[in-house]
Amino acid sequence: MNNVKSTFSIKDLENLTGIKAHTIRIWEKRYNLLQPERTDTNIRYYSLGNLQKLLNISYLNNNGYKISKIASLENDEVTKLVKEVAQSDQTNNHSIDTFKLSMLNFDQKLFYDTYEGLLKEKTFIEMFYQDFIPLLSEIGMLWQTDTITPAHEHFLTSLIRQKILINTEKLQSKNQIDTNKVFVLYLPDNEVHELGLMIINHEIIARGHQAIFLGQSVPLNSLKDLLSYYDDITFVSYFTVKPEKEYIDEYLKDFSDNLLIEKSIKLWIIGRMLEELDLNKLPKQITPFNTIEELVKKL
Repeated sequence: MNNVKSTFSIKDLENLTGIKAHTIRIWEKRYNLLQPERTDTNIRYYSLGNLQKLLNISYLNNNGYKISKIASLENDEVTKLVKEVAQSDQTNNHSIDTFKLSMLNFDQKLFYDTYEGLLKEKTFIEMFYQDFIPLLSEIGMLWQTDTITPAHEHFLTSLIRQKILINTEKLQSKNQIDTNKVFVLYLPDNEVHELGLMIINHEIIARGHQAIFLGQSVPLNSLKDLLSYYDDITFVSYFTVKPEKEYIDEYLKDFSDNLLIEKSIKLWIIGRMLEELDLNKLPKQITPFNTIEELVKKL
């Protein structure tokens, strides 16, 4: 059975392209840009081809092409023009739209082709900051508005995860590691969103530091074992949905009481749940960061 999402509401198109539904209707009526089907109750719905065309139209329009000009072009001419404009475009909008299409159609080849094309222009880490971070931010919004399903999100994040692992392994095989300072990366109990932590791990290794990546859902008691092996440890954790806001202060107090027993032991924290904290009241050995880039500058 084919479970690929192949039809979209006008609200889906608005969420995916950023073009208001009202504008889409005007473009349909005035320029015949899209040809939606209708349900028995006369509600518009659109094909994947309509979505792809609208993404291309939006991209060209954002790059200075008038709708009247775009409407005069055949579909293959629009596609050709998009490719030409994308070669000199610095905004990354086209690649992000293409990654979204690969996700919506569960198209691994399109993801890999887009990824390999970008690698000809930039490094992997540039791609992560310029393309994947904005993409993941959009994906979060699309999931919350029911435009995509969790299956779409997992499909895309698993492919990005694969690329982080491959590039991290390349670094590990060639970089000299300074073992004087150790970074221990982990996620709290029941926290599974690890892409951000994985890219921090990549950046730590890229700078020649020793990184111990523990991954998802690590109990505090398990972290105590590290204290027997290393004197200078910086723990790094990403709080995306855990600890929950009513428990986050208690969690950090427990961490401080049980692990920050020497001045050489520190905790760096990042993630959405930091919004629930009074950052001015944190112990000196706990450092919060707003972004991955801000944390990486501290390395």
